[in-house]
Amino acid sequence: MEWSREPAAAYGRLATRRRGNDVPDPAAPDVPSGPWHGDAGPAPDGAAGREALVREAVGQLRERRGLFVHGPAGIGKSALLAAVGTALRHEGVTVLRCVPAAEDAELPFLGLVDLFARVPDALIAELPSGPRAGLLTALGRGGGADARPDRLMVRVAVRDVLLRLAARAPVLLLLDGVQWLDGPSADALAFAARRTDDADVRIAVARRTAEGERPERADWYPPDTAELAVPPLPDDEVARLLHTAGAGLPPRVLRAVLRTAAGNPCYALELARHAPCDGVPAEDGGFLPVPAALRARVLEGAGGLSAAARRALLVACLAARPTLPLLRAAGVPDPEAALAEADRAGLAAADAAQRVRFRHPLVRAALHSAAAEGERRAAHARLAAAVTEPAAAARHLALAHPGEDAAVAAAVMAAAHAARGHGDPDAAVELAELALRRTPASRPADYDQRLLDAADFACDAGRWEECERAARTVLAHADSPRGRVRARLVLLRGAGQALRGHAELIEEGLRDAAGAPELEAPLYHWAAVRGLLTGSLEEAARHAGRAERCAARAGNSGLRIAALSTLARVRSLAGEAADAEAALARAMALADDGPRGRDLTRMRAVLALESDRVGEARRDLDELLLGAGESDGVEATVASLVALTRVQVRAGACREALATAARCSAIAAEAGMRSAPALYASALARTFGGPAAEARPLAVRAVAAARADGDQLFLLRSLAVLGQTGLFTGERAHVADGAESLREAVDLGAAMGAADPCLLGWYADLAEALARLGETAAAVSVLRAARRRAGRMPDSVLAALERAEGLCAAAGGRPGEGAQLLRSAAERLRPLELPLDLVRTLTALGTVERRARHRTAARTVLAQARQLAEDGGALPLAERAAAELARVDGTPGALAAAALTPAEARISELVRGGATNREVAAQLFISVKTVEGTLSRLYRRFGVRSRTALAHVLASMPQTSRETHP
Repeated sequence: MEWSREPAAAYGRLATRRRGNDVPDPAAPDVPSGPWHGDAGPAPDGAAGREALVREAVGQLRERRGLFVHGPAGIGKSALLAAVGTALRHEGVTVLRCVPAAEDAELPFLGLVDLFARVPDALIAELPSGPRAGLLTALGRGGGADARPDRLMVRVAVRDVLLRLAARAPVLLLLDGVQWLDGPSADALAFAARRTDDADVRIAVARRTAEGERPERADWYPPDTAELAVPPLPDDEVARLLHTAGAGLPPRVLRAVLRTAAGNPCYALELARHAPCDGVPAEDGGFLPVPAALRARVLEGAGGLSAAARRALLVACLAARPTLPLLRAAGVPDPEAALAEADRAGLAAADAAQRVRFRHPLVRAALHSAAAEGERRAAHARLAAAVTEPAAAARHLALAHPGEDAAVAAAVMAAAHAARGHGDPDAAVELAELALRRTPASRPADYDQRLLDAADFACDAGRWEECERAARTVLAHADSPRGRVRARLVLLRGAGQALRGHAELIEEGLRDAAGAPELEAPLYHWAAVRGLLTGSLEEAARHAGRAERCAARAGNSGLRIAALSTLARVRSLAGEAADAEAALARAMALADDGPRGRDLTRMRAVLALESDRVGEARRDLDELLLGAGESDGVEATVASLVALTRVQVRAGACREALATAARCSAIAAEAGMRSAPALYASALARTFGGPAAEARPLAVRAVAAARADGDQLFLLRSLAVLGQTGLFTGERAHVADGAESLREAVDLGAAMGAADPCLLGWYADLAEALARLGETAAAVSVLRAARRRAGRMPDSVLAALERAEGLCAAAGGRPGEGAQLLRSAAERLRPLELPLDLVRTLTALGTVERRARHRTAARTVLAQARQLAEDGGALPLAERAAAELARVDGTPGALAAAALTPAEARISELVRGGATNREVAAQLFISVKTVEGTLSRLYRRFGVRSRTALAHVLASMPQTSRETHP
């Protein structure tokens, strides 16, 4: 409830408060004055995640006299109205607010008491005596305890007060929870609403509705009232809300909360407060506990249900995919009648396809929490006999028999293995946990075996802590060497990229495995992988050979394939492409279509990429991810997405690379991984497809993660990307920093004995950086070292070296020789599917030609470079080419005031189309902070202070002066 005496004339200077605290040019012709015009400011804290909805609501109130907001309990109606009130109050609107509750509905005039609580007595004293006395009596400010207000006088007084307020400033009435507004207050407001058409009085009301229902609006709302349903909050915003509220939930529990709350912030907060800290136990069927108060609210309509309907609902809530035929098969006598009852109670209904649909996921969890243990067991037993899907049947069987039972445990464990085979590791983990609880204590060997199986499944699912806890439990008490070896193998698998400190696990395992090739083979393979990741390539090759020989003696084709695949990677890193292809061919001959075969497909794609066969690599990875989805486990999926990001960048598909890297990061984050490969992929995609200001921090994090893991392979790659972020900015300090990172990558690779195409490309990048810093002699020395290591390299590497040699020649005062080398490099690249390599070469050639005053030649190649970069979404390279092109025909200062970089153009076009900063950031895969910074620079450059003014400037610019993007 707010009261302001500031005259309406003063609000003009506040009228156009813009998004993000922008201050507009008050002379802008398209910006009307008055507080009902312009953009809404940022939403206050209570409406976090609802900024666009707040702007829409404020926009509707600027155009109409009424706003009708509705939605289910807890969805955020109150926060929305509060944000609307705050936004308009800051612009000089008088806001009167009341929040009735259910217990207030029978108290006459309580709504008016709330609304007028801060309207001063002095204003009410200006009313004629009859209306004044009636209103004061209604508000409890006069007339005695037993006095009855004259309802007509009260209505007249409410109208007159609103008219007097509106004469001073626009008025907004906020009624939050109008379904509980008492009748006399509603009558008075209806009277006033019909008689204030000529005054600036607007009304915004919120009404609670049942899930999925649309209420009828009251007949006294203004005729042009806009209707706004409050939608569920996106999961990322709910997660941010929980984080802000201090709910530090592990990823699995957070996912369960998000799934159950289904976008309702109030439900999410309540569930998070009572959620288990260590995960959702399988014994609870995957359901979160629902606190009693929340349960009572959600099941409010269940009190009148018959016993048959309650039993039917319990069976339906426990089934993963409930249908009417399933309920009949589970012994529910008349499921149609039961669901009809549930529908009338607002809980669940059957659709035309006979599927049971609950009004909200929380209804299912609440029904589970409300049922007695014996009722749940009986329902699970009926479902175990009714469902046809093996994993579901096993789950219901286990939950129907909670005690130790060897037969039940064996059946459930078999279903767990089947679920893993079908690519559902989470279901496998859940079933294994259920089987463990039912394994008799008299069978410790079975228990250990199943515990290690559960650890393997947890590793597949990216549940690393569970994996390590289970494996270490077995390692601590297992009597058999075989059990201890297997526990160590699970620990090695769960370590991911961080194998540097795990030599002892391998050595101890080999002592236990002595003489058993089926156990030695996987240990030698892990030794090979460790050698690869720690940069000991010769050691890695030696162990891979031992692993392959042991696997052959043991008759284990899967381990032979893994060992040969690792050997192929080692040979490729050492620059021995023919040996790598031979090892891969041997592995492919042994493989089928299972996970091992898919690993080989990924390896084949990587080798194809490094041999300039980009199209082949892309086809392999697209088919791999399309066929396997994300069922190969978290690490395998992350590896495939990292490889695909690399391929997309090389193919010049930078927008796709940004999306792939974002998907990769999301999968790693959901699994709770600190993944150097995923960070590397994000940094790589940003370096070529996004602002360098965002790429550099990601690259720094990737370097730090790889160092922490002791992962030399991704340390090399991350250092190279960090170097490229500096190289592409053009600023001398950044180029110098980039040169240091590239030098470390080159030195590290040389110490490892690496000589693969990627490394030699980084030699070229280092030489280019040194040449741009004026250290020509050092650059030439780097290129000589690269030529000595090159051997038989693909054309892209030779072209990269020629590009760097051309830049060195030009920097050394031989522009003609430099241009010739750069033209040769460009011709070498043209037949290849490597547009960004060509962009870099053409930009370098254009720069050399410009400095030699060959303007026509420079203009031609730079325009081609810019177009290629823009077509692929390579913003940093496009900006560099555009900057060089601007220098060809005019003074840099004049062009800087008129031309936009590609990144600025894309942001400004989206903003001109009405996108918010958050929407622009989401579409371009950049941060909101980057969008805000770019807009601030554009305001300064063009001398404007608002989005509207910026749009006018851009619209008035000639098309040739600004870059446009689809």
